[in-house]
Amino acid sequence: MPLPKAELHLHIEGTLEPELAFELAARNGVTLPYATTDALREAYRFEDLQSFLDLYYELMAVLCTERDFEDLADAYLARAAAQGVRHAEIFFDPQAHLARGVAMGTVVEGLWRALARSEADHGVSTRLIMCFLRDESAESALATLELAKPYLDRITGIGLDSAEVGHPPVKFREVYEAAAALGLRRVAHAGEEGPPEYITESLDLLGVERVDHGLRCMEDPALVERLVRERIPLTLCPLSNVRLRAVDTLADHPLPAMLDAGLLCTVNSDDPAYFGGYAGDNFDAVRRALGLTDERLRELARNSFLASFLEDDEERRARYLAEVAAYDFA
Repeated sequence: MPLPKAELHLHIEGTLEPELAFELAARNGVTLPYATTDALREAYRFEDLQSFLDLYYELMAVLCTERDFEDLADAYLARAAAQGVRHAEIFFDPQAHLARGVAMGTVVEGLWRALARSEADHGVSTRLIMCFLRDESAESALATLELAKPYLDRITGIGLDSAEVGHPPVKFREVYEAAAALGLRRVAHAGEEGPPEYITESLDLLGVERVDHGLRCMEDPALVERLVRERIPLTLCPLSNVRLRAVDTLADHPLPAMLDAGLLCTVNSDDPAYFGGYAGDNFDAVRRALGLTDERLRELARNSFLASFLEDDEERRARYLAEVAAYDFA
């Protein structure tokens, strides 16, 4: 049985395995620019974030109906459960679907079909976080939040993703203020490709409660001190960092130094179909490459539940933390 863990940085569109992509393409009459699943998998080799995003958005063309989004989420939840995930806070990108003529309701209702039965089917509790594309306009983000209002009983929070460089957090201050007024939790990608200042801006101007990635905080000792003092969680994605060249090799990853500094780090999979592994695979990879002890892995698992948006169910959080404490690595 794998170590129990929560996954807090997971883009549901990034769980689209080649086999499911071809299945959905056939179902919806979409022609993919690859002849086979092997050819598509071969394309999952990226030079940087943008080369990944180009393919990521291209493949979204196969996601058309509620059933497609349900199948996508259900496939992820089954894989995640097999790797020890007990709680998943799942990102989705409505603007990428709205731009293709897929309605907000189609996306949310489809995902929710799978999430609503996830505990019964997979033993995984879930939350849904709606992300804004930072390379789109602030006006588009505000319009997307407006479209989401009928579904806020199913959406726990908002996030900010896609190409980071050149799109500082301040651009989205207004939509984050509007989301806060609606009672939504707030996270944002910052400090992966962008500078440490983007992390500070996300905290000060967007009011984020968790930083997605946050790797480059290590370049700013004062920021590290602040993140430790305020107990701001960081949702790290080690295999993703290597695939997108944020770090050269897994052995170079700053995770041990970040933990030593007292940062509340978690390990997640980001876009696992594209980056070579799900949550458990990331735990295994950092254990091997960085020589992490069992107790360090237990710390990462504990952090994942402490960082989860489970304030509405502290009994559940306590139960998950007890599972981590009782876990036998033998």
